[in-house]
Amino acid sequence: MKINLIIILSLLFLSILFSFYYQNLYGQNQKSNVTSELNANVTSNVTSHKLKVVSSFFPIGEFVKKIGGDLIESSLLIPVGIEPHDFEPTINQIQSVNSADVLVYNGLGIESWIDKISIPHKIQASAGLNVSYYDKTNRTIDPHVWLDPVLAKKEVENIRDGLIAIDPNNRDKYLSNAKNFSDQLDSLDRAIRTDLQSCKKKDFISFHNSFSYFAKRYGLNQHSISNAGPEAEITPRPLAEIINTAKNLQLHVIYSEELIDPRYASAVAQELENGKVLVLSPIEGLTKNEQASGVGYIDKMHENIKNLMAGLECKQS
Repeated sequence: MKINLIIILSLLFLSILFSFYYQNLYGQNQKSNVTSELNANVTSNVTSHKLKVVSSFFPIGEFVKKIGGDLIESSLLIPVGIEPHDFEPTINQIQSVNSADVLVYNGLGIESWIDKISIPHKIQASAGLNVSYYDKTNRTIDPHVWLDPVLAKKEVENIRDGLIAIDPNNRDKYLSNAKNFSDQLDSLDRAIRTDLQSCKKKDFISFHNSFSYFAKRYGLNQHSISNAGPEAEITPRPLAEIINTAKNLQLHVIYSEELIDPRYASAVAQELENGKVLVLSPIEGLTKNEQASGVGYIDKMHENIKNLMAGLECKQS
């Protein structure tokens, strides 16, 4: 009897032991499955989250949209129709930017307010570019690199690399989108070179001195009504000097801009034989009508070339 009792107690103990083991193992598997599901949900949420990208002004926003595509939510800090040179963000605008994931800006001094933005991720599109100076003595940099399609490609590459650093999971898509837009910029560059081959003149008068990179790229000579930005007041002396320049070079087209008052350009044109005013856009922003019709950077560049060809007396194809 004692032996049977010992055997029975031993079997009962083993049964309890195995029961406890399997319950513990099953519980661990349940916890493991729950943890896996939670991790999967977190990964899914990260993957599905679109980067909120704020761009400083129009051309930078265009480049960002071309690269980011449907992976991002894109917006502009500087409103439509506002010239960026003298723009100063409000407190509400700064707070709105600070709630985004990343701010993309041109740099080179055109966004003088950039240090007021404390967002963790900033991408300077112009980083590493060789720059020109308005005034070499005072080291005043010309920021208008986006008007040169070759330099615009470099900005696209900087934006692409910045987005990949922040969102590496979508690297291949950013690379593909950037490649597609860079190909468009290459086509634009070839078209400009072809269109300007037949021009009789090399000199043109822009409203403000925003085309130095463009002029250097394509072998042209820029003269400007204003050398102090588009919003600067023009005094009689520089106005008289630019009229004399136009007459000496036998120029008949004076260029204005879409976001500024054309009266200065008109005053110069009136002093010239058969003088007229056309728009040569620094592509710093759009009018409301242009935005409504979906005009883009490439469209604006082609409009510029068409108007520039008229002033340079090129053969129209």
